[in-house]
Amino acid sequence: MKLIKVIGVAAGVMLSVGAMAQQVANTTAGSPSARPIPEHDIMFKKTVWRKIDLREKQNTPMFSQNREITKIIIDAVKSGELTAYKSDSVNTPLTREEFIANMTPKQGDAGLSEEEIAAGFGKQEQAEEEDAWGAALGAEAAPAQTGPVSSEYFPKQLYLLELKENVVFDKKRSRLYHDIQTISIKVPSTLNPLGFEQTVGTFKMSDLVRVFRNNPEMAIWYNAQNDAQHKNLADAFDLWLFSSYITKISNPGDRGLADIYGGGKKGLLAAQDAAEALIEYEYSLWSY
Repeated sequence: MKLIKVIGVAAGVMLSVGAMAQQVANTTAGSPSARPIPEHDIMFKKTVWRKIDLREKQNTPMFSQNREITKIIIDAVKSGELTAYKSDSVNTPLTREEFIANMTPKQGDAGLSEEEIAAGFGKQEQAEEEDAWGAALGAEAAPAQTGPVSSEYFPKQLYLLELKENVVFDKKRSRLYHDIQTISIKVPSTLNPLGFEQTVGTFKMSDLVRVFRNNPEMAIWYNAQNDAQHKNLADAFDLWLFSSYITKISNPGDRGLADIYGGGKKGLLAAQDAAEALIEYEYSLWSY
């Protein structure tokens, strides 16, 4: 009789654990994150957008010769191994042809809608304003493209990435996580004849991790100090081995920091203040 009771209790526990696992799977299904956190475990969340300038010294390990992260991503899309999306909402996938079209320089106002032209896109003044972020970081501006160009951008030219993350406090594990959702490749405003940053494609972090793991010889974070300790790009993102600056934090108006505080050095200082505010929030959680 006791044995029957024990078996019954064990079966009940197993069913309960199975139900909990199924619930977690349901709440994280479809998430672009490589390690999704169930919604019922989230006590605090802020969505943050960051820019990664691959020309910065700290980011050159991701941009080593012939192993540029942009080259790995572009090759994976062309081979059909990776799906590109139109925006960081990752709802609308791009075809291979659409992705290649986004990598092909456009001339003047070609390809712009009437609304975009009316809004001032394609003007040189817009290019100068957008590149103020790069100037504030001490990076040299790339010369604008002039004359007829028909070939695709080279991976080395696409040095600008946009990272979207959820800054999440997991109440079950009692710590703050930077949960990367998507990474987008951008055509820099100084390189784009239209005069503004253009998204080539956006990618789910879960898909990128799979591609990086499947291509260990190419997807390398190059360790300049020790050739025996190169890391996979998936690990480099986990360990946050890159430099970035905040460009937007979720807000009711969906406005970037440059729109609120101004571009150039003012925007850069606002980005630094925003990063410090997030760190201060985490520290304050343990204050009584």
